[in-house]
Amino acid sequence: MLEVRSVSKRFGGNRAVDGCSFTVEAQTSIGLIGPNGAGKTTTVNLISGRMPVDRGSIVFKGQPIQNLPMWKVARRGLTRTFQISRELRALTVMENMLIAAQLQPFEGIVQTVFEVGRIRSAEKDGVRKAFELLELFQLSHLANEYAANLSGGQKRLLELARSLMTDPELLILDEPLAGVNPTTARNIAEYIETMRARGITLLIIEHNLNMVERLCERVIVMAEGSVLAEGSMKQIRENPAVVDAYLGTVV
Repeated sequence: MLEVRSVSKRFGGNRAVDGCSFTVEAQTSIGLIGPNGAGKTTTVNLISGRMPVDRGSIVFKGQPIQNLPMWKVARRGLTRTFQISRELRALTVMENMLIAAQLQPFEGIVQTVFEVGRIRSAEKDGVRKAFELLELFQLSHLANEYAANLSGGQKRLLELARSLMTDPELLILDEPLAGVNPTTARNIAEYIETMRARGITLLIIEHNLNMVERLCERVIVMAEGSVLAEGSMKQIRENPAVVDAYLGTVV
């Protein structure tokens, strides 16, 4: 589904991503791990269109997507979340959900005048879908609450729920367990497993290696901007290069 081919990105004299290559197969859950500064988030920024690629190519479902704007990448079925939740604080939880819904093909000035019925029907479908996702993430009782008033864990859940409003085929989760308590982390892990069961392909950046082992069938290790190793979590833990660069000791 996704091919990252010899991708590089410089920031001045620093090569944050250096000839990085890997693939993500459809309907799999892949972990992307590595020490701080390994280039993981920069790689995700390049894949999702947040940053332009200096060299290399990124192919999604057989089509190149490097240097497309984020909204076009999302329209093609590739969505991402962020390390820090990016809720729209001045909007309600429901409004946060609806603003992420895919635009209808008949939206426009002329259509707004002549296709009111279809637009109202689409809006009802969007609200129905948003409520279903909020119920799934146990946030439906907060639908009319301003996002600014949510707890850190609730904001993380809102971001996950909102990402599903785009109907992603591939969802990139950037440290989904960061900054939440152990109970919320376990709950989020269960929701991620639900996404897997729905057939969504997942690429997960995460430092909690126990959760990576639980959620991911294959792991990609990055160091100094490129791929250092790939394999199961057991293989990764026993790889001397990974131990030296990241884990620090054989577990």
